[in-house]
Amino acid sequence: MKAAVVVFPGSNCDRDLAVAFRAAGAEVEMVWHKDTELPGGIDIVGVPGGFSFGDYLRCGAIAANSPICKAVKAHADKGGYVFGVCNGFQVLTETGILPGALLRNAGLKYICKTVGLRVETSQSAFTEGYNAGDVVDIPIAHHDGNYFADDATLDALESEDRVAFRYTDNPNGSQRDIAGILSENRKVLGMMPHPERAADAGHGGTDGQALFRAVVGQLTSA
Repeated sequence: MKAAVVVFPGSNCDRDLAVAFRAAGAEVEMVWHKDTELPGGIDIVGVPGGFSFGDYLRCGAIAANSPICKAVKAHADKGGYVFGVCNGFQVLTETGILPGALLRNAGLKYICKTVGLRVETSQSAFTEGYNAGDVVDIPIAHHDGNYFADDATLDALESEDRVAFRYTDNPNGSQRDIAGILSENRKVLGMMPHPERAADAGHGGTDGQALFRAVVGQLTSA
């Protein structure tokens, strides 16, 4: 199973994401933002956290217009798997791969701490390693993590079982406590918290391991 991790100027979680994928059994290639194509044989694309292009203009907006994002969108449009974390989630909304937008935190401050997440669905390759209702401890580190969408979009996410994670104690004002969402075909996940930072016991926790093991296992057996 082969993963690509995109690297933008300002990415600072790209290697963490690669390490988590490798620990789960994936082969990983790092892909520069100026590349126009993904490497051959890619099963999943990881869009990492950080501050792509310094978060100038709007978080993820410049990255979303980079050459590689056209290839990432084409991969998603063809039914390929994509995983966006934090700034990567912002990039996925800016490209239109996922609905909604990430606004400034309600408290107008950067937040860096571990939070409780409730797993809302186990019906995806990303979340099948958990049970719906499980609560896991995952770090957050963001200034613009306040998920916003119109009521019709929110209702659709709810009715289609596409809310992957919710905060147990909302840190940023996200509507309906949403921390992560799935695409209509359930093959794209965007989330603000960082499971790659909770995938190694030596770094404080392992609650994120199940996500990487699940998706790598699913794609390896496909």
